[in-house]
Amino acid sequence: MEARRFAAAGLNGVLATVVDLGTLVGLAHVGIAVAIAAFFGCCTGAVANYTLNKYLAFRDRSPVAVGQLARFALVAVATGLLTAGGMELLAVHLGLPVVCAKTICAVLVFGLWSYPAQRRLVFSTPAYL
Repeated sequence: MEARRFAAAGLNGVLATVVDLGTLVGLAHVGIAVAIAAFFGCCTGAVANYTLNKYLAFRDRSPVAVGQLARFALVAVATGLLTAGGMELLAVHLGLPVVCAKTICAVLVFGLWSYPAQRRLVFSTPAYL
């Protein structure tokens, strides 16, 4: 069960990252600083990620509740900040291409932070809290 949930959340993360990356590249293309563009990309990807994970990966059929959205928002903001910091390091200071840096950040932040936090903080507690 846990392996299926992890795989589904990973696939959902890939789909959300497409949204995220589109935002990042679009904003960076018009001159927004890469760390800021990465943060806003994470925010748009978070909307897609919440929806996909709630209904597909974690099979949460409870109504959307303020408490659950608030917990997800905290996880998403932390994810965005971790990603923005990683992007600043990898793309700006180390000179990696933006898409390469984003891929590295996405994999590391997903495995070390966002999946464990969603599983423990967002989708393990009843949604009405």
